[in-house]
Amino acid sequence: SSYEYGNVLVLDGVIQCTDRDEYSYQEMITHLPLCSLESPAKKVLVIGGGDGGVLREITRHETIETIEICELDEMVPEVAKKYFPKMAVGFDDERVKCHFMDGFKFLKEVDAGTYDAIIVDSSDPVGPAASLFQKPFFDLVHRALKDTGIVCTQAESVWLHLDIIQELHKLCLEVFRDPAKNSGSVNYAYCTIPTYPSGQIGFMLSSKSNIDFRSPKQKLSENSSALLKYYSPEIHG
Repeated sequence: SSYEYGNVLVLDGVIQCTDRDEYSYQEMITHLPLCSLESPAKKVLVIGGGDGGVLREITRHETIETIEICELDEMVPEVAKKYFPKMAVGFDDERVKCHFMDGFKFLKEVDAGTYDAIIVDSSDPVGPAASLFQKPFFDLVHRALKDTGIVCTQAESVWLHLDIIQELHKLCLEVFRDPAKNSGSVNYAYCTIPTYPSGQIGFMLSSKSNIDFRSPKQKLSENSSALLKYYSPEIHG
């Protein structure tokens, strides 16, 4: 617990979230892909995200019918429910279905073209999360997405990890861009968040379709928009 930032979640010595500033990351990693879709999402998958913050943001989209989360560590949601109830509220929505297993293994088992959006809320690319930044994982994501679907993955800080971002961008272009069809889109976005290294964190957005990620197509309801503290159509664009 911190006087300035409230409760702080730390995994392997690295800050994952705090009460004070979690919303900027959670809102952007969620609403950037969901609001970039040409048609409203109905089925969404979260890989990681055991604190429930991304789930909370997804539930603000009324059109969504099914929200699945695949989290490796069952302890993370339990800790979040105890110490971060404002984030863990995402687990309370009746549309949410939890799978506690390896995301790689989970994606191997899902049918092709299942999801409108996949959000990869991973930790840094070391240890168990390293596989979520490699081609075999993105090949599985590509397969699991609908043709018009979007994946958004945590993509590090441009100030500290430019080499990782460049490699990830190159990898996503390789997986999602189809020169023969002149289709596929990849773009990098970011938000500011004081407690992350350098005060900034990024997101890589990818799709099999040609999508202008800078142009939001979907709008949240007035009630949902009123709950947001960081994301807006203006920030998106």
